[in-house]
Amino acid sequence: MSGREAILVVDDQPDFTRGMARLLAAPFPGLDILQAVSGEAALALARKHPVRALVTDLRMPGMSGLDLLNKALLHDPTLSVVLLTGHGDIETAVAALKSGAYDFLTKPVETERLVAVLSKALERSRLLTENIRLRSLVTSAAEAPGLAGMLGESPAMRRVKETLSAVAASDYTVLIRGESGTGKELAARAVHDLSRRARGPYLSVNCPAIPDQLLESELFGHVRGAFTGAERDRKGLFLTAGGGTLVLDEIGDISHGIQTKLLRVLQEREIRPVGSSRSQAVDTRVVASTNRNLEAHIRDGAFREDLFYRLNVLTVHLPPLRERREDIPLLTRAFLSRSLAEMGLPQKEMSPEALAHLCARDWPGNVRELLNFVRRLAVFGQNPDIDLSLVLFVENRSQAATARDEDLSPYLVAKARVVDGFTKAYVEELLRRTGGNVSEAARISGLERVSLQKILRRLSIEAAGFR
Repeated sequence: MSGREAILVVDDQPDFTRGMARLLAAPFPGLDILQAVSGEAALALARKHPVRALVTDLRMPGMSGLDLLNKALLHDPTLSVVLLTGHGDIETAVAALKSGAYDFLTKPVETERLVAVLSKALERSRLLTENIRLRSLVTSAAEAPGLAGMLGESPAMRRVKETLSAVAASDYTVLIRGESGTGKELAARAVHDLSRRARGPYLSVNCPAIPDQLLESELFGHVRGAFTGAERDRKGLFLTAGGGTLVLDEIGDISHGIQTKLLRVLQEREIRPVGSSRSQAVDTRVVASTNRNLEAHIRDGAFREDLFYRLNVLTVHLPPLRERREDIPLLTRAFLSRSLAEMGLPQKEMSPEALAHLCARDWPGNVRELLNFVRRLAVFGQNPDIDLSLVLFVENRSQAATARDEDLSPYLVAKARVVDGFTKAYVEELLRRTGGNVSEAARISGLERVSLQKILRRLSIEAAGFR
C-alpha cells in the first residue's frame, strides 16, 4: 500500500482491466491504478487504499456495477464513480446517476473522453474530501475550550494558538497586537478562558470611545461628590473584574493622564477611586490590545515608555489575513455556514473558483472584512451554490459603494486586474492539489500543458515550490 491516491478499475474481464490500467497510467502518473475483476474484490481494495475514482462495468456476474456503486458510496461518500455501459443500458445508467454515480460512458470507451471525465471526477472527490475536512475543523474549533472562534490551521495561526495557551497559564499582563480586524477581541477572550481566572469576571472597555474624564471614573471608580452628578459611590471596572480579566481595548489611544494613572495600577496593584484619599488593592489581570505602532508613539512622545514596558510583559502578535491565506477557505466556510444559519437558509457550498478568487484578495480589513463580505454572499446568493459570478457581483457592488466619488480605472485595466488575481489564485491552488505536477494540473484545468506553462511564466509562479 503506497498511500497515494488511486483510481480503481473494475470489470469481470481481466484483459479489459489490464488494458484500462495501462491506458490510464500515462495521463495520471501521480496516481496508483488498481484493478479488480469483481465487486467484492473492488470493495476490499477500496477499504485498503485511498481510492478517489472508481471506474466499473455495469453488468458483472455476482455483484453488479450498480450494487458496487451503492456499497462503495456507503463506505466513502466522497468517492466519484464512473459507470461503463453498453448502448442498451443507458436507461439503467441514468438511474444510477440518481443513485450517486458521477457519470457514465458507453463502450467502446474513447480515451480522450475517459481521461477528461476522470480528471473532473478526481477533482470532485478531492473537493468533497476538503469540504469534509473544513467542516470538521470548523466544528472542532467551535468546541475547543478556550479557543472557540480562533479559526485557522496555517503555521501562523498554530503559533498564535500555542502562544495564547502559554500566556494564559500565567497571571502576567498581556499585550495583544495586530491590525484592525485580525481578531484581537477573540484572542483576549481566549487568554481569559484558558486561564485559572476563567470562572471570574471578564470585562472589556474600548478606551478611545470614552472621554478622558469619564474613562478615569469608568476604570477606577469614584466616591460620592467627586464631581457633579456623582450622587453615590461607584466601583470601577478594575474592582468589578476582581478575580477575573479586564481588557483595555486600543490602549494606544489613551491620553497621557490616563496612562500615568494606569501605570500606577500596574506597578502597585491598587487603584484610587476619583475623589478618594484611600487606595484599594485589586486582583485583576490586565490584557491590553492595540493596532498602533507603540514604538513610534513612544518616539513621538504620545505614549509613555515605562507604561509600554509594564504592558509588554507577554505579547501576542496576530497576523494579518494576507499572511495566512491558506486559512481563507476554512474561515469562509465557517462564516458562510454561520450566516446562512442566522438567516434560516439551507447550507450551501462554495465553488473552487470562488474560493480561489477570495484567496487572491489582500483583505485590508482582515478577518472582519472577510466576514462582512461572506454575509453579503449569503444575502445575495439565490442559487444552491456560491460561484465566482456571485462573488464578482458582490465585489463590484462593494467597490461601487466605496468608489462613487473616485476615478475608476479603464474597463480593460480593471478587468485584467481581476482576471490576473483569479488566475494566480486558481493556478496556485491547482499546483497545491497536484503537488506541483504541471501535467496533471493541465488536465484538471482543461488547459494545454504549454498554455499552463505560459501562465506560470507570466505570473512568475514556480511549480517546483509546490512539490
